[in-house]
Amino acid sequence: PVAQSMRTPAIAALAVVAALLLLAGTPAWAGPTEQLREYTDQVIKILDDPAHARGDRRAAIRKIAHEAFDVNETARRVLARHWQARTPAEREEFAQLFADLLERTYIARLDEYGGERIRYVGESIDGELATVRARIVTRAGVEVPVESRMIRRAERWLIYDVLIENVSLVANYRAQFDRIVRSSSYEELVRRLKQKRDEFLNDQARARRSAG
Repeated sequence: PVAQSMRTPAIAALAVVAALLLLAGTPAWAGPTEQLREYTDQVIKILDDPAHARGDRRAAIRKIAHEAFDVNETARRVLARHWQARTPAEREEFAQLFADLLERTYIARLDEYGGERIRYVGESIDGELATVRARIVTRAGVEVPVESRMIRRAERWLIYDVLIENVSLVANYRAQFDRIVRSSSYEELVRRLKQKRDEFLNDQARARRSAG
């Protein structure tokens, strides 16, 4: 869904680098930019290493993602006004379904990585929130602006939103999910998310059987 909102010849590269930014992590001693730089470099190193098999590469990147991305904060912002009406169990379920959606959307596209790099150009910190500004640099030398929105949790900075050419991941999903809830119901939104998850798992199972 986010990729469909972006208008640029480098759309595949943008999706991949968005994934790199979403998967950035957090050493306790560093500021927002240093944390993004260190862990994004780790992800790029994995992608650049031909010794990593496809499945191993995804597993290694997934491990970084689980430590780094504040899915609960993103889920809360995505659901917006509908979050308050949810029970703790419903919030936990939605956060997991949304995490699964992000993983399918971004990690699955890491295979399209083509050597893009990230140039960091500035940061701003306002209390517990921070914005890190960067530019995607493609092999053709095209630069595309990217912003990572981060929130401080204890001694760590975690990403909760990414903007590519001013297109916000959170705002994009919020608009889509709000339309579903208002036109139908929250239960319908959950049903669709589960359906997409199950379709993905079934496709994976068929692919494994075919490969075997």
